[in-house]
Amino acid sequence: MLTRLDADTATAVHDLLATAAAHDGADPFSEQFLLTLRAGEERAGVHHVVVPGADRVVAGYAQLDGEYAELAVHPAERRRGVGSALVTALEGLTADPHLWAHGDLDAAKGLAERHGYRRDRVLWQMRRTAGEPLPEVSLPDGVTLRSFVPDRDDDEFLRVNNAAFDWHPEQGGWTGAELAARQAEDWFDADGFLLATAPDGTLLGYHWTKVHPATGDEPAMGEVYVLGVDPAAHGRGLGRVLTLAGLHHLHDRGLDTVLLYVEADNGPAVRVYQRLGFVVHAADVNYAR
Repeated sequence: MLTRLDADTATAVHDLLATAAAHDGADPFSEQFLLTLRAGEERAGVHHVVVPGADRVVAGYAQLDGEYAELAVHPAERRRGVGSALVTALEGLTADPHLWAHGDLDAAKGLAERHGYRRDRVLWQMRRTAGEPLPEVSLPDGVTLRSFVPDRDDDEFLRVNNAAFDWHPEQGGWTGAELAARQAEDWFDADGFLLATAPDGTLLGYHWTKVHPATGDEPAMGEVYVLGVDPAAHGRGLGRVLTLAGLHHLHDRGLDTVLLYVEADNGPAVRVYQRLGFVVHAADVNYAR
């Protein structure tokens, strides 16, 4: 178990993740875990588990952040006990690990069941493709829509984000470090980070969009990256307004497909997205005991 990876090992882990993604058709790690891996810095509560393979190839890798973990096994090393070794190592680091499995693959289901884990959370990826025209954006009285201004809007964003997601293990409890890490990413575009403000400038809610470049199998796509409304501003229809504003922004950029992630049991949010033409495309599952 390591608290930091050296450069060579980190490169080998990235190779493993790319190979697994190409084989499985799903990225094995989420953004937060990839940001930690890329940062290459020691961080409290983060541990790395590496199972070495032959010829400097990493056979398996797991990352634990608090009680949440993600793991990947090289396709050539599967059915050899590597996944079980990773899970056992994680259980030695925390009494109750929560294991993310992206893509809801049969291999992940089998590994979880063998170790006594059950499905605890399901995160849906929903997608909307060009079809019916989008409804126009109609702002409530007194609400202004504008783009995020780095530094000036940081504190207000963190206030609203952490109030909106105080229940959420990954999105809640952000500090300036989480925001700065994403602002440093190549994809960050303040123009697509939309804010709804009150007449006195107070932030009411936001829709942070993201653009994914085209890959070999997928066209360029937009994403409803994060959308949050201050609980004190609930009941004004801001969730739908902000969703539409972001969708119009992405459509104006020529993006015909938009994706988002939502908890499968968040009925109100799912219904809003379904009414706007989103359908379930894939699922990520968190396993716990």
